[in-house]
Amino acid sequence: MQELSLSSKLKYIFSIPVIISALGYFVDIYDLLLFGIVRIPSLKALGLNPDADGTFILNCQMVGLLIGGVFWGIFGDKKGRLSVLFGSILVYSLANIACGFLPYFPKEHLVYQYAGLRFIAGIGLAGELGAGITLVSESLPKNLRAIGTSVVAGFGLMGAVVAQLTVELAGGWNISYIIGGIMGIMLLILRISVSESGIYKNLEHKNISKGNFLSFFTNKDRLIRYLKCIAVGLPTWYCIGILAVLANQFAPELGIKDINPGKAIMWAYVGISVGDLLSGFISHALKSRKMAIFYMLVFTLVGVAIMLFGNTNTETKYYMFCVWLGFGTGYWAMFVTLAAEQFGTNIRNTATTTVPNMVRGLVPVMIFAFDSLKGHFPVVESAAIVGVVVFGLAFYSSLTISETHDRDLEFTE
Repeated sequence: MQELSLSSKLKYIFSIPVIISALGYFVDIYDLLLFGIVRIPSLKALGLNPDADGTFILNCQMVGLLIGGVFWGIFGDKKGRLSVLFGSILVYSLANIACGFLPYFPKEHLVYQYAGLRFIAGIGLAGELGAGITLVSESLPKNLRAIGTSVVAGFGLMGAVVAQLTVELAGGWNISYIIGGIMGIMLLILRISVSESGIYKNLEHKNISKGNFLSFFTNKDRLIRYLKCIAVGLPTWYCIGILAVLANQFAPELGIKDINPGKAIMWAYVGISVGDLLSGFISHALKSRKMAIFYMLVFTLVGVAIMLFGNTNTETKYYMFCVWLGFGTGYWAMFVTLAAEQFGTNIRNTATTTVPNMVRGLVPVMIFAFDSLKGHFPVVESAAIVGVVVFGLAFYSSLTISETHDRDLEFTE
């Protein structure tokens, strides 16, 4: 294959599919993390319990992501990548606008109304990343896939930072929800200019099974690949879902007066944005997806150990470690790209959309384990035990999964 010139490479990396996918992921992350950021102020304002009700609502959102991942994954393989990019953003944008009007909802059963809206938002949010990464992976030359998807994630993940700043500047948590919904509607209009993946177009009218989610469970080799893809991503949401979103629970045991979960999330995503942007270049330099992920996992594990057991006794130190862990888990785009490259075109969107949402959907399991352990161990030790399991699975999977660097994606299962 002839080496591309620098101008050609830049043309691909900053092409319309990459830019639109990056903007979409920006709005997706803004809306996805917004509840974690406004959890305490919104629930207090609505007369609800920030911890008990907050955990229930967060779990509903994560279950929505799990269900939505399967739905949009199948839909994207059967009807095309663009159908997901249009449908998913419409669903979560409208759900977020509705969240902005929660103060005016009837007070009776308000927790279930909030949880229901976050569940619907979760279903919508589930489709964005998988369809975007699939479209970009199938649109770019194979030697530029890692860099292209890293640009999508690196820019997109800044949505968490903007979400925190919006909450601080908007003057009300509900205004932040409305702003997120409006951004989504505006992006929906921009997406009219995006073209469907050429690889998918070649398959579109062929008589072959597309989007068969059950096919992951009917073939041993395919199932093992699928489970390993999920396991690789678990540490990312362990760090966000427990160490950042529930950061206030660690404050008393660490001797810190207070930790703001919204700021913990923001600083973690500052690190994630940088890590995700660099992970593609690291993979490109190593000519390996799995080794890039392995080294970033090692870096993250060291950070978790020092954060929990290394005298993190000030709020500033805690936020600094959030940046560290964010940078280390900044292989999110690489992990989703790895999933896209593991499977054929006829189930690629299903894999790429369900895998990250399986990881997100397992957050309630991690939180349940964490909460259960707190009845027998201190908060820090409980988090550490969950971490040992999560990182153990991730290390094993990252080392044993097949390498996909420079793999041709024009194949079917």
